[in-house]
Amino acid sequence: MNTKNRLINMQYVAFISIVAALGGLLFGYDTAVISGTVSQVTAQFELNTLQSGWYVGCALVGSIAGVLFAGRLSDYFGRKNTMILSALLFTASALGCALSVSFNHLVVWRMVGGAGIGIVSVVCPLYISEVSPASHRGRLVSLYQLAITVGFLVAYLVNYFLLKLSVDFYSSVSSFQRIFGSESWRGMLGAETLPAALFFLVTFLIPESPRWLLVKNKEDKAFAIFSKIFVKTEDISFQVNETKKILQLQSEVSSDWKVLMQPGFRKAVIIGAAIAILGQFMGVNAVLYYGPTIFESSGLSSGDSLFYQSLIGAVNMLTTVLALLIIDKVGRKKLVYVGVSGMILSLILIGFYFLFSEQMGLTSTFLLICFLAYIFFTAGSISAVIFVFLSEMYPTRIRGFAMSLATFSLWIGTYLIGQLTPWLLATLSPAGTFFLFAVMCLPYMFIIWRLMPETTGKTLEEIELFWLKDEKK
Repeated sequence: MNTKNRLINMQYVAFISIVAALGGLLFGYDTAVISGTVSQVTAQFELNTLQSGWYVGCALVGSIAGVLFAGRLSDYFGRKNTMILSALLFTASALGCALSVSFNHLVVWRMVGGAGIGIVSVVCPLYISEVSPASHRGRLVSLYQLAITVGFLVAYLVNYFLLKLSVDFYSSVSSFQRIFGSESWRGMLGAETLPAALFFLVTFLIPESPRWLLVKNKEDKAFAIFSKIFVKTEDISFQVNETKKILQLQSEVSSDWKVLMQPGFRKAVIIGAAIAILGQFMGVNAVLYYGPTIFESSGLSSGDSLFYQSLIGAVNMLTTVLALLIIDKVGRKKLVYVGVSGMILSLILIGFYFLFSEQMGLTSTFLLICFLAYIFFTAGSISAVIFVFLSEMYPTRIRGFAMSLATFSLWIGTYLIGQLTPWLLATLSPAGTFFLFAVMCLPYMFIIWRLMPETTGKTLEEIELFWLKDEKK
């Protein structure tokens, strides 16, 4: 059956995808909000360089733990219940950070929020992928990445607003004075409570993944959910039968590990893990975490640095919208080719600025333009496709488990970048650091070119069959 000719209830599919994508907003906010609090927390708790790096990186430890459990949780309890759990973790973390009485307490609550990030990084794009028709899957899963960029931008704007507010803020209530005045970092971290509570409530309005229900032999419930996605009965029956057929191919394999260790699927996990970790060493999170610090090193004030970072967040979000609109038309791989080429050029120019800005009289505006160009190419390529790739390239029976393993490498890379960026900037210099990021783009491009199939327009079941056929070659 030609999947492009299926009649789809796009309003319903868009609604449940947007709800799931809210997890990405929390991911983005929780990740980016740290950038505006580092200097305040470092000063208040008198942290050294390693402790400051630990403050930035501790949430990533929680993220790694969340990733490791997310796949198993979603495969066992369902995608929806796992999202509800993540919402509870985000809410508890936001409140805990705002009310922390010591640096150690702050670290613990950041790790709780990190666990929420790890869980949503697996289950939200996975859920969207499983409820999306093949012809629209790229853009719908990209809603999750768009929500991440919205979260980044919201965090930057909240940080900027609360920093300005704190200058003249006064309240006779001591806790308010601390949160919004003398210790405004508390308000920055605590503001996440509102979107976390919203995510918790609206998740109850969406159904369970119909493909997960078929894995659990709940065909009637799966059929009922597919009937809200597809208009024609024959399309519903075809989708149910296609998923059941692919599940039967793995029915004789006794364990999930044995499914995963089949050569084709093992190759898919290795490729996914490779592009996930390499993507972190191409600089994007170094810019998102340490952007204000990098801008301050070029002579800007802390307020101007946060404003520049807000501009970066805006370009990140708007470019993701563009990628969302074209990803199912242009294809995943073409986006990578164009985007990574632009990233390499932008990174070289940033390194050039730090080497020759004084001699050539280059201003901070030149640096900002280079950063904005870098974010434009990044958001339109590797950031747009990574969760699409990871959510669609694994078998239905163990999709959560396999995606956890691949996403685990993403968070290992993110943690290492969070820890190493201050050291790289100090040891290699800013110029050397950005030249290194440019070099790391090359193996990523090679893997996409030589090893990764084009998945645009293919059903999840067709992609699974590709890896099975690849195994037999």
